[in-house]
Amino acid sequence: MTAPQPAAPIADRRPTLRAHHSDTFADPYEWLRDKDDDRVRAHLEAENAYTDARTAHLAPLRERIFDEIKSRTQETDLSVPSRHGRWWYYSRTVAGQQYGIHCRAPLRSEDDWTPPVLDPGVEVPGEQVLLDDNAEAAGQEFFSLGTFDVSSDGERLLWGIDVAGDERYTLRVRDLTTGADLDDTIEGTFSGATLSPDGRHVIYTTVDDAWRPDTVWLHEVGTPSRADTTLFHEPDERFWVGAGFSRSERYLMIEIGSSITSEELLVPADDLRAEPRSVWPRREGVEYSVTHAIVDGVDELYVLHNDNALDFELVRVRADDPEGPREVVLPHEPGRRLLHMSAFRDWGVVSYRREGLPRLALLDYAANDLREIEFAEPLYAVGASGNPEWAPPMLRLGYGSFVTPGTVYDYVVATGEFLLRKQQPVLGGYDPADYGQRRLWARADDGTQVPISLVWKRSFGDPADGARPVHLYGYGSYEHSIDPGFSVARLSLLDRGVVFAVAHVRGGGEMGRQWYEGGKLDHKRNTFTDFIACAQHLVDAGITAPERLVAEGGSAGGLLMGAVANLAPQLFAGILADVAFVDALTTILDPSLPLTVIEWDEWGDPLHDPDVYAYMKSYSPYENVRAKVPYPRILATTSLNDTRVLYVEPAKWVARLREVGADALLRCEMVAGHGGVSGRYNAWHQRAFELAWLLDVLRLADD
Repeated sequence: MTAPQPAAPIADRRPTLRAHHSDTFADPYEWLRDKDDDRVRAHLEAENAYTDARTAHLAPLRERIFDEIKSRTQETDLSVPSRHGRWWYYSRTVAGQQYGIHCRAPLRSEDDWTPPVLDPGVEVPGEQVLLDDNAEAAGQEFFSLGTFDVSSDGERLLWGIDVAGDERYTLRVRDLTTGADLDDTIEGTFSGATLSPDGRHVIYTTVDDAWRPDTVWLHEVGTPSRADTTLFHEPDERFWVGAGFSRSERYLMIEIGSSITSEELLVPADDLRAEPRSVWPRREGVEYSVTHAIVDGVDELYVLHNDNALDFELVRVRADDPEGPREVVLPHEPGRRLLHMSAFRDWGVVSYRREGLPRLALLDYAANDLREIEFAEPLYAVGASGNPEWAPPMLRLGYGSFVTPGTVYDYVVATGEFLLRKQQPVLGGYDPADYGQRRLWARADDGTQVPISLVWKRSFGDPADGARPVHLYGYGSYEHSIDPGFSVARLSLLDRGVVFAVAHVRGGGEMGRQWYEGGKLDHKRNTFTDFIACAQHLVDAGITAPERLVAEGGSAGGLLMGAVANLAPQLFAGILADVAFVDALTTILDPSLPLTVIEWDEWGDPLHDPDVYAYMKSYSPYENVRAKVPYPRILATTSLNDTRVLYVEPAKWVARLREVGADALLRCEMVAGHGGVSGRYNAWHQRAFELAWLLDVLRLADD
């Protein structure tokens, strides 16, 4: 006998009037914004209890999925050591422990460029434990490490932790020669602080009331934080700031940016109290980034910019006269979106996108030409990482695909040889040949071809051979690209016959800057209609059917989920919206809320522009929930302490959906941030909960 369904929580309607541009909106659920109100807390707890009751039958499946993730993961493991100064740095994980352990071991000699091969559970000669996250997290419900930086001489460690999920970090300094913590404590900082190369100073940023990083500070180790010096403050609410040292250690580089404009300032690393010097004065609509190099003994700056170059151009200027003559190194080439340039002593590395995939190439300083590093798979993700040294003979890179687990190579620059350092272990007999991947193209309403990436398990047949259950993912904002990467958790879907697909919709960066421009501001609807076109293509091609199709997106991708739920509910059996930005207009209208003014370059300014207000109101998911619409099943997730997308947005959305009869669930983590719960086992449980719900929607929960 089937147990009766519990009653869903019904939020009180307490209309709050919002009036702008001769339009008045009565918002019945805005009162849920006050998280200090006991009634709000009670409502969120009731939502969690209801979701738990509605999904209780999935508990055995959740445990099976969690066990599958756990059994495929080498729980006691080590990262590939990265050389910095006189040490190899790496991290450990230990079975049963939630967090990593950060360690180092000494080089064998000055010309030692071959990282030691580390075996799980085997003692490493000379190993020092620098920071054990598990010890720091003891007694805390949440833990996040936002800064971990060692001085170039290896004598001091700077680290910063958040134990609430609100992304405010407390910085500490440790003397690595003695293991003792110094008295220095700096509270309320943003992530990504850094030590000066000599370890004498800490450079960090703080945020304003709208959670915008707006000030760069200089702290002298051994002095009270109240004596810290402001290096730079940005008063314009559209811009954020950040800071870090060049790989050459010649300059502290202060970055200032909005969605459409940027500026960089240089401070000599040996005189950090000097006045910051602008590379190029700020110009509205011009973005640029700077890398310092020394070419033939001359201080040079490589500047990647979009001044009359939509997909960016790379030029070289003298560091002592950056506004002087520009030497074009890589001219603008439509369809080749230049992303970043990293300078080493003898060569540079350029990352870019072409034909929907990321690329890496070596830059010859003398010839100004590129040598692309090539890969055989048709779909993949690649990036350079773990390269702190100034003059290495090889480049460390990370590679993977839908079917290839994360792989670390050292690429020998002189010979082009790939040295395999490690591939992510996948236990239980995983064989990449058992899985297939390919790219399809869907035709959008305006004729634009939109890429779709697929991965599936071959034993269930080719997706083109019949209607299969499909999990379709999308994002489509901030020029962020969703590249084909490996996921252990995803195997629990693929091994049950589910096809995983990514809709590379406009608003992302997959196909270049124009792809991004075509899905922002007054073109934002293209993001939604592209996703719908991808879903429709999968149905029309016979790969799936609406009753076998679930969609997922998070954050700005949650906005996408809310929009397509309103525009094409008939195409989906279920929608999973993670930390969903579904009350976009209310948020973007309020400059006091986190990041709102910064976001105006991405979405428009509805506060001052009535046309933007009307356009955003036409698609903002919460305000466009309609009665008598056959909404698919919906699961929305959020976190009480999220500072990027406030919990109130999905809470209001679910209340409104339920009001019109939709089968909508809300799960709110009461101690977590934008990234969800902390700790790998907790994260696996969270993902198992979501995947079990997806499988239930796809009628595969009993498999």
